[in-house]
Amino acid sequence: MSAALLGCYDSFKKEALKENAVIPVLFLNTLFSSLIFLPFILLSYYTTALDGSDFLVASGGWEVHRFILLKSLIVLSSWLLGYFGMKHLPLTIVGPINATRPVMVLVGALLFFGERLNLWQWVGVTLAVISFFMLSRSSKKEGIDFRRDHWIWMIVGAAIMGAVSGLYDKYLMAPVSEGGVGLDRMMVQSWYNIYQCFMMGAMLLLLWWPTHKKTTPFSWKWSILGVSIFLSTADFLYFYSLSLPDAMISIVSMIRRGSVIVSFLFGAMLFREKNLMSKTVDLALVLLGMIFLYIGSK
Repeated sequence: MSAALLGCYDSFKKEALKENAVIPVLFLNTLFSSLIFLPFILLSYYTTALDGSDFLVASGGWEVHRFILLKSLIVLSSWLLGYFGMKHLPLTIVGPINATRPVMVLVGALLFFGERLNLWQWVGVTLAVISFFMLSRSSKKEGIDFRRDHWIWMIVGAAIMGAVSGLYDKYLMAPVSEGGVGLDRMMVQSWYNIYQCFMMGAMLLLLWWPTHKKTTPFSWKWSILGVSIFLSTADFLYFYSLSLPDAMISIVSMIRRGSVIVSFLFGAMLFREKNLMSKTVDLALVLLGMIFLYIGSK
């Protein structure tokens, strides 16, 4: 469910960024996401209405919020790179690149959390890596050189920071007995959105506003609101799955990247992107890799 909603999020994001200024779009996304979770924070703090429910937001001091603040910095770095890259690249290229993110998560999971993969899962990872190199070949037909195009490097950087965020999520959610911090998932999701909103507000005022008349203008689109709704719901389900006992971040991350199916279909049907046949082969390899990972996890 998180993967399907994340695909819608990517597609709405592409539409929101079309001929639009990146920084105000990202600021509004963080603002709307914060407004979605603010009622849960207030109800949890001042009432008992949410006690015992999945929407209860735990409270804590600086010893807890410092971890969430770092989470905000990591995610916002990934988003800034990803938003700028997505604005200038076809969705059918961005999606498969992001779909290789779980491979980076896997390496971290092996190194830091002691997770181990079986033969089926290793085959899945290998297919995902091969698909990335095949995608670089397909992109040349659209005049995009993976080695020299700085928008590609922004998407790659966003994927790397996203992988770091995924590993950090596992650390935040894991119980103390297993070497984690044991944070409440609703607390993490609620407050990291709010911290990001303040950070983006500062960037809006200090970086974009003084030169906004000379750069790409901003125009309101309803897809901006859709971005926040789809992302907030997708992340809620993601954090929920990650909080379950024995959840493996390497597997959860790979399944979540199934979002590429939805975003690829949007790119093909709504945005009328090109060279779909060769990209479909690349995408098929990614999906086949996910199937192998799923079989290996049974």
